[in-house]
Amino acid sequence: MATDLILGTAGHIDHGKTALVKALTGVDTDRLPEEKRRGITIELGFAELDLGPYRLGIVDVPGHERFVRTMLAGATGIDLALLVVAADDSVKPQTREHLDILRLLRLQTGVIAITKCDLPDTAWIDLVEEEVRELTAGTFLANAPLVRTSATTGAGLETLRDVLAVAAQAAGSTRYRGEGPFRMAIDRAFTMPGHGTVVTGSVASGRTRTGDDLVVEPGTISVRVRGLQNHGRSVDEVSRGQRAAINLAGMHHGQFRRGHELASPGHLVASRRLSVWLELLPSVNKPLRQRARVRLHVGTAELMASVVILEGDEIAPGNGALVQLLLAEPAATVWGQPVVIRSESPLATIGGGTVLDPGAPKLARHDPATQDFLGRLRSDDPLERAGGAAWFAGWRKWSPADWTRTAGVYEVERIRRALVERGELLEWPVSSTRLLYLHREVLAGLSGRVEAALAKMHDEAPLSPLLDRSRLAARLSYLEDDALLGLILERLAAAGRIELGDRTVALVGRGPRLSKREMELAGWIADSYLRAGFQPPGIAELKRLAAYNQAAVAQLVELLSAQGRLVRISPEYYLHADCEKRMQELVRARLAESAGLTVSEIRELLGTTRKYAVPLCEYLDRIGLTVRLGDLRVLKDSVRP
Repeated sequence: MATDLILGTAGHIDHGKTALVKALTGVDTDRLPEEKRRGITIELGFAELDLGPYRLGIVDVPGHERFVRTMLAGATGIDLALLVVAADDSVKPQTREHLDILRLLRLQTGVIAITKCDLPDTAWIDLVEEEVRELTAGTFLANAPLVRTSATTGAGLETLRDVLAVAAQAAGSTRYRGEGPFRMAIDRAFTMPGHGTVVTGSVASGRTRTGDDLVVEPGTISVRVRGLQNHGRSVDEVSRGQRAAINLAGMHHGQFRRGHELASPGHLVASRRLSVWLELLPSVNKPLRQRARVRLHVGTAELMASVVILEGDEIAPGNGALVQLLLAEPAATVWGQPVVIRSESPLATIGGGTVLDPGAPKLARHDPATQDFLGRLRSDDPLERAGGAAWFAGWRKWSPADWTRTAGVYEVERIRRALVERGELLEWPVSSTRLLYLHREVLAGLSGRVEAALAKMHDEAPLSPLLDRSRLAARLSYLEDDALLGLILERLAAAGRIELGDRTVALVGRGPRLSKREMELAGWIADSYLRAGFQPPGIAELKRLAAYNQAAVAQLVELLSAQGRLVRISPEYYLHADCEKRMQELVRARLAESAGLTVSEIRELLGTTRKYAVPLCEYLDRIGLTVRLGDLRVLKDSVRP
């Protein structure tokens, strides 16, 4: 079975790219009337070249400087390049810019063709070849095969096919051949009578079949595959390295634009912020400064973006830096995807780089941790990249399956196990169908935030020994996950950092801090309840009776209850602990001598009124001393199951 790869042409206008493609394949990629009339390529053209074990989908790009944006759209996803230089014209501005773009797209394999060799004499062609070698020195084409050709006479075409086959073998060995989710950047959209919407592009990963459900990003628009073609042939399936025309149901062709991506559901997530390793071309005449506006080319999209340099304030020509790109519109990207930037005005290619985080959070500048984990995302080790991606995912809901997009990881389960085993990735089941994942340093940071929030709450309520968990959750609402907060609290409690109740929480060792006046008031409250016996005052009554600091009364009552000096009988009433103990002794002793007591009899026993007797009886039921049988209370221990 042939291996499919994408070959992209590159070169100056009128250097014979289209004629060479036609001579190799028999396909004239200029399809528009204006292209025929003017004799230049304006839009992308496509052809296929069968080389036996390899099948090349050729993307023929325009060479005019006005159409560099179209060239960039066509260059996305190519595996190898064919740099074309005319023998009668030699190296020109677009030759240089196209070569720069191919370098920035991280290509590793290519071939050079000198065209129109039937026009000048051999000595001139020798000079052209020398200039081409000088141009490509230090690039991935430095040692690339160079073939002299003529589309008119056919000279060199067989040799060119042979060297393209060798280059295809090299490209096929270095490009990732794994399946992965389906993804294709859309470079054209149109409608066909009787069929509806058709989109075309180069398949970057995975495969899709007729009947599959896919998603268009940005926008998360669900579509269905009605039919597939590869270079004019109807097929049941298209896969990575192939040109594809896909007939879609669910979206009108007028809604598509160059820059949309077609992908397996859930694979891509559009974002307006990318973390990127960005390099400036050595040929640029000035540095790229903080907050500079650039034209970003990624996939088939062209977007305006602002550059936030994370370390330093500028990037010098020939240097690189970690940056965040703030996009004017969302873009759907993946880890490792190459980007190219051009100046806003005048239009010129000035640099490019690689996407490190396709859905990046806002990052702090000059932050060592940020620099470290972005560095891990540049690693060749998928384990390092996955750990970095987990750190940047923070506490957002994610799963290791996202690593294919965020870290270029395809052996997801192996990497997940390795990170869990070395303690870098923590996972908890929060339901029968869901696991929660956190990087250990993210958990440490969140734990610190929780403790800081608790400390502040203690400062705001210095008389409260315990804090309301719901109030803490409200302060940390940005976590957006109750299960996450619960897990953090459980781990802090297990580490002895906090005291945790069903509805309360407190820092260990962070008790109430009472002033001298508050201690005096607390003593008066406790004495008031002791003197009141079984007819305790309500909170409102205590506030009226207090000589000062009435606002602190309720909190001091709660504090005395937490200390065990008072016992909460109902939301309104408390008993002094000595009185509560005496009440239990009296009721237990009388019930041991009788068949049961009514509320009135318990009221008489305690010397109180019905106002207090009812909540006191309910309290005794609640703590399990008594149980109600009709109108009587009996000892619970005496009731047989």
